[in-house]
Amino acid sequence: MSALPNPSCFETGIVKHQHFSYADRQVVLLTKHGKQDLIKDALESDLGCSLLHTDAFDTDQLGTFTRDVDRAGSQLEAARRKARIGMELTGMNIGIASEGSFGPDPYAGFFTWNTEILLWVDDELGIEVTGIANGPAQSIHREVKTVKELLNFALEAKFPEHHLVLRPEHQDHPQIYKDISDEKSLINAFDSAQKLSTNGIVFVENDLRAFCNPTRQEIIKNAAKDLVQKLRSTCPVCSTPGYWRTKRIAGLRCSFCNQKTRLPVAEIWNCQACSYEEQQENKSEQFADPSKCDSCNP
Repeated sequence: MSALPNPSCFETGIVKHQHFSYADRQVVLLTKHGKQDLIKDALESDLGCSLLHTDAFDTDQLGTFTRDVDRAGSQLEAARRKARIGMELTGMNIGIASEGSFGPDPYAGFFTWNTEILLWVDDELGIEVTGIANGPAQSIHREVKTVKELLNFALEAKFPEHHLVLRPEHQDHPQIYKDISDEKSLINAFDSAQKLSTNGIVFVENDLRAFCNPTRQEIIKNAAKDLVQKLRSTCPVCSTPGYWRTKRIAGLRCSFCNQKTRLPVAEIWNCQACSYEEQQENKSEQFADPSKCDSCNP
């Protein structure tokens, strides 16, 4: 997969908000996993808004990473439900929600990849803006039978900074041991799980909840930075925040063979509010490097 070009290659459509500001506006975040501490500084310092945290609804009802509650719908739909619930609970007309997902990395599929989205819902302007970040995840698992095997795994899993989850027998056993963040709790949970295991196996894995996984926390912070950048980009016609690229047009020609590559020659930028759209040409890159060409470097 070719790397995305640097946005500075394009004539920028970013206009710093001169006619619109979120300064002193309240924005509600519904979470029970400490995400307010990860995004508060970026939002409040860069947008001037005030983040209102609520945990009045158990978001684990919408899905858990330990597979005891399946998430209904897509990652974006789950974030939208969280934002809407938070807005309904507090009466706010601006809400934000975070949702993560884990899967194989998009390059070779050899390791776990974490994608985080932060959805901003503004009912007053009628817009939704999504901040996105992704990267390698700290997410490994193993079947163990002895304390020695367990402690060796814990080192690989970056425990205790990254918390662990245990189950008897296999990954889908209904008995779950969570909130394990020190060696004594880990060994106690192992002993309890093994007593319930009919085959002596204990399944152990990284806890992927945000407050339990520092690697994921950094990706959530990066998603907040991406969101702020998009919210500070306003439409050149109506000044609505969230003016951003919606499509890249591939076809930049290779400097060696002159064949079209997957790299973009232009981007389409769009406003959700007034539907203004413009095509921004790639002005700084006349040709693609042959290393990015599927003909020269298949």
